[in-house]
Amino acid sequence: MSRNKFEAAFAKSNPHFEYETKKFPYLVTHTYTPDFINPSTGQIFETKGRFTSADRSKHLAIKSQHPELDITLVFQRPQNKIRKGSKTSYADWCDKYGIKWMDGSKI
Repeated sequence: MSRNKFEAAFAKSNPHFEYETKKFPYLVTHTYTPDFINPSTGQIFETKGRFTSADRSKHLAIKSQHPELDITLVFQRPQNKIRKGSKTSYADWCDKYGIKWMDGSKI
């Protein structure tokens, strides 16, 4: 029932305790600071060398919670794969989720 020996030992010494019978939701609030904003249009440009799993999750959350923001991801190498062994490039991932992107490799 427990995940490791320490939990098993604790459970054995406390047999009247319930193990993982409840769940409590919690929220973690984050803030987003864009790299660049065009002050005349409000358009946001986010420059990316690496595009990590955490970055992808963050941008999905931002898109969901702030659909009014006009964000374009500017990739140094848009053809890079999202992880080793994947067929999905940074550009492919953005296209799949409706996130604007541009090739910044020639900047």
